[in-house]
Amino acid sequence: MSRRALRRLRGEQRGQEQPGLGELGLEPDPEAGRDGLAPALPGAAGRGRRGTGRSGVSNRFELITAEESEDELLSQADARLREQEANEGAVAEEAEGHGQKDGEETEQLDQMPVLSNKPRKKKKKRKTKKTPAGDTVEDNDLEDIDSLLEKIEETNGLSQQTQDGILTDSRPLLYVEHRNLNPENELKRYFGARAVLGDQRPRQRQRQYVRSTWLTAPKNTWPRYSKTGIAMQLLDSRRGVQHFTFEHHREYQQVQFKFLDAVESMDPNNIVLLLQMNPYHVDSLLQLSDVCRMQEDQEMARDLVERALYSLECAFHPVFSLTSGTCRLDYRRPENRAFFLALFKHLMFLEKRGCPRTALEFCKLILSLDPENDPLCVLLLIDFLSLRAREYTFLTRMFQEWESHRNLSQLPNFAFSVPLAYFFLSQQEERSELELSQARERAARLLQLALVMFPGVLMPLLDHCSVQPDARVASHSFFGLNAQLSQPPALNQLTSLYVARTHSLWKDPAVMAWLETNVHEVLCRVDARDPLVEECEHKRKTQYQGAPRNIYRHVILSEMKEATAALPLEVTSQPVMGFDPLPPLDSIVSYTRPERTSHPPHESSLSLFFRSLLPNFNLQGDIRHEGDEEAGAVQDLNQGVNRLMAAMRDMLANIQFQEPPRDDNPEGDGDWD
Repeated sequence: MSRRALRRLRGEQRGQEQPGLGELGLEPDPEAGRDGLAPALPGAAGRGRRGTGRSGVSNRFELITAEESEDELLSQADARLREQEANEGAVAEEAEGHGQKDGEETEQLDQMPVLSNKPRKKKKKRKTKKTPAGDTVEDNDLEDIDSLLEKIEETNGLSQQTQDGILTDSRPLLYVEHRNLNPENELKRYFGARAVLGDQRPRQRQRQYVRSTWLTAPKNTWPRYSKTGIAMQLLDSRRGVQHFTFEHHREYQQVQFKFLDAVESMDPNNIVLLLQMNPYHVDSLLQLSDVCRMQEDQEMARDLVERALYSLECAFHPVFSLTSGTCRLDYRRPENRAFFLALFKHLMFLEKRGCPRTALEFCKLILSLDPENDPLCVLLLIDFLSLRAREYTFLTRMFQEWESHRNLSQLPNFAFSVPLAYFFLSQQEERSELELSQARERAARLLQLALVMFPGVLMPLLDHCSVQPDARVASHSFFGLNAQLSQPPALNQLTSLYVARTHSLWKDPAVMAWLETNVHEVLCRVDARDPLVEECEHKRKTQYQGAPRNIYRHVILSEMKEATAALPLEVTSQPVMGFDPLPPLDSIVSYTRPERTSHPPHESSLSLFFRSLLPNFNLQGDIRHEGDEEAGAVQDLNQGVNRLMAAMRDMLANIQFQEPPRDDNPEGDGDWD
């Protein structure tokens, strides 16, 4: 590479070295004009005198001119030559950015200016090349500059590939990708962009400006968004994990109180009226979505949930990140529960819509908000979505990383889904033979362990798949009816939920053949008195005495009939609200609903009867202020009874009976014959 190219890489200007003949434009050139001198650009010397003189060009962009035709350039060259002959004593500077003629060597680049602009672009491109550290190239690297630049390009490519591979392996388990949160991206992979978008593109040009969000795309049919009174606050940051919480401002709290009144009225029209005044009230949107879903209006139900997510995302804290997996929300705070529930309901709609990959991403997002407590128990769902989305590697990785501290193998869904994932991995032909054999071995070993640990899953699973077991399996007591009746109610809850949700994944004939082989292997181990069988039986009787509250909450939200029927009486006997099903017993309440000053809930039927006759009647008397002693309760009750008796006497005294008017008819008063 020439010294001029090196100087451009270093960003130096002309005139910083000792000028020679080549620098003055006076080198002999066989193709130049008379006297064998190469002409200099006109005005270069003048610009040098006006600017910095011989030290360089003050503004290098002055030398960039528009492209001219070849004839015009030749005529201008002759005029420059005549001007140079007339002013031999003048000093001319050579401008930067000259190109090289076709067929000339690099050494001639310093000797003569060429009037073509094409090589100039090439020089400009090479000027930006630097070493990876950002330093300029020294003089001793002149002979190796070309090989160095090529090596840099190759190294960058290799490091990018290696870096991508490392990122894929070193990403957090619950890392969420933004592009996977959009269901249209998944539908485009299945059906193509034309089938998904249709005629939506021309309409988007006329659409009004709306805020861009990740969780859902705002629609033109939605009301105009304005601040609702919800905000997010950063509570603290510990060990790289940030804890946030939603907050309700005073105006939003007033709307929340009206919503609770509308729910107690048991009339959905009251919620509709509330949404007309407050179109982005989150709990009203979630509750009305459940009403629409019960009325088989799935489209409206899904639209209301998406609107609730949009309202919550607009209130995010600037530091809150959906993808990092390090942001936490406490479900014990009532303000945060709406976000969990909206994500879960949206996830269920996506799964029914045929977007399991997008639903899996939302499931990871819910789990990342509180992975320790898992308030909605999405661990019972994430394996099914992973299998549906064919993310087998993610499921096996999760099992390997979380088994040590979460005991995932003690959940029937992970005990059966993980070997099924290994079986599907063993069917992929693009993997090596060693990987395929390892996957087959792990699949068989884990499936046999799952059948020994949870024998009550086999028969309901075969029944849902419409498969009749052979005589040996049907007659064996290990998988018989006793296996289902002997397991605890909490375990029965989990097995019913898993079978009802994932039985469709086991209907494949290849999967059924693989399952049959391992069932017979388990029967051989049972007949051989394997100690593992007795150990697993002891675990079933001791570990599943009662299900935690988050499992019941998950069953209610999933709406699986088989699992809902197995709910205990203490759960089914209490009212369940769609906007807050089974709230935690240790809730952190930031504000409370004021006591209603209207009719007390414990009012007797007799009091209600007299109130219907006398609207101003009040058995409780005046409203007691807060802080009164309970000692006055008996006195208030006596006074209320006295007022009730006085009201009864007053009512009876005011009752008057009037005889009906009759006309005097003396002829009609006689006796009958």
